[in-house]
Amino acid sequence: MAEKNGAAGAPGKAEAIDALVIGSGPAGLMAAETLAQAGRRVTIVEAKPSAGRKFLMAGKSGLNLTKDEPSGAFLAAYGRDADWLAPMIAHMDPVEVMAFAEDLGQPIFTGSTGRVFPRAMKASPLLRAWLNRIDARMYLRWRWTGFEGDALRFETPEGPRLLAPTVTVLALGGASWSRLGSDGAWAPWLAEQGVDIAPFKPANMGFVVPWSAHMEPYFGHPLKNIALLADGRPTRGEAVISSRGLEGGGIYAVSGAVRDGADLAIDLMPDRDKTALTKRLKKRPTKQTLTKALTNLGLDPARRALLQEFARPLPDDPTALAALIKHLPVAHEGPRPMDEAISTAGGVGRAALSPGLMLKALPGVFVAGEMLDWEAPTGGYLITACLATGKWAGEHAARYS
Repeated sequence: MAEKNGAAGAPGKAEAIDALVIGSGPAGLMAAETLAQAGRRVTIVEAKPSAGRKFLMAGKSGLNLTKDEPSGAFLAAYGRDADWLAPMIAHMDPVEVMAFAEDLGQPIFTGSTGRVFPRAMKASPLLRAWLNRIDARMYLRWRWTGFEGDALRFETPEGPRLLAPTVTVLALGGASWSRLGSDGAWAPWLAEQGVDIAPFKPANMGFVVPWSAHMEPYFGHPLKNIALLADGRPTRGEAVISSRGLEGGGIYAVSGAVRDGADLAIDLMPDRDKTALTKRLKKRPTKQTLTKALTNLGLDPARRALLQEFARPLPDDPTALAALIKHLPVAHEGPRPMDEAISTAGGVGRAALSPGLMLKALPGVFVAGEMLDWEAPTGGYLITACLATGKWAGEHAARYS
C-alpha cells in the first residue's frame, strides 16, 4: 500500500476516483481489500497520522479476534441484532476470521473460554502485514468534513480537497475513543442527507459508583467467582473495583441492559445456593465476628468489602445475609462517559440501508463497522462483526457502477 500525506488533485476541484474507503479500522481495511481484490482502484483516507489506531489499542490487551464456539451461541451474543447480522457473519464467521489471521502470517491460539488470539498477543504485526497486502493508496491526516454536491470534502495537510468517487465505503467507527478517531462527527453530515441516525449510547462500559472511603484499599482489585445480574438474569464474569466505579468484562456483558434500565446486582457466590449459605451462617458461633464468618464462607476481602459497602449495616439474620450474598444490589450513578466506552450503540439503522449496506438516500455510498446501529459484548464479537460488515459492504460496493 502506498501511504501518502500529500494532496490529491487541486484545491477547489474534485478529483474523480474509482473506489473510496474512509476509515482504516478493521471494517474499512476489510472493505478496501475486498474492493481491491474485485479489481477496483481503491483509495483509503484516514484522519489520523497512522492507520488502525483503535485496532492497535484493542491489541494491547491481547487482540481477541473472535470466539470459537457453535454458530448459534456466537450469533446469540448479538441479541436483537443477531438476525440482521447473521448473513454477514455467516459470510465471514469465526473460522474465516481465524483463517484471515493465519493467511497474514499470524499464528493463533484458542484460550480455555474459546476466545481466539494471535500468538503475538498484539495487533501491530497483523496490521503491518495486512497493510502491506492491500492494493490501495492511502492518504493520512485527511479528515472528512462532509459533502459538497456530489463530492466529499476533506481537510488535509495541504488544505481543503474534494474527491468524487464512483463508489464509497464509510467506516469511521462509532462515538467512543475520539482520540483514536471514532468521534461520531459524521452523524450530522449523513443526517443532512436524509439518513436516519439512531442516537449514540455507550456500550461495553463501566458504571459510576460513588465509593465510601472504606473502599479505597480495594481500588484495582479484581472481583472473581461472581455473577452479574441484570434484572435477575445471571452472567458469569469478572469485574474490577476502580476508583471510578465497576468495570471489566463481566460488567460489560450486562452493560447494555443496565444502561437501558435493568437493575444491577451481584451474586457474590454463584456456586453456592441460598439455602446452603443460610444453613452455614446459622451455625456461626456466638462469639465469632461477622467478618470471620464471611471469610469462612469463602468470601475474599474484595467481595467482603463490596458486601459491606452496598449492604450497610450487614444484617445478623442468616437468611437475610444469605439473600444479600446471592443478590447484592449495586447502587450506581449510571454509565461512565461515552468516550470511555469500548464501543457504542446507535448510528446508521437498518431501515436506512439496502441489504448490501448501501445508504438508500445516497446511492453508491455504503457503510460498515461501528457506524452501523448494532452492539455486542467484548470477547471477539466486536471485531468479527466489524470484519464481516466490512467484507459485506466491500463486496456489494465492488459491484456498484
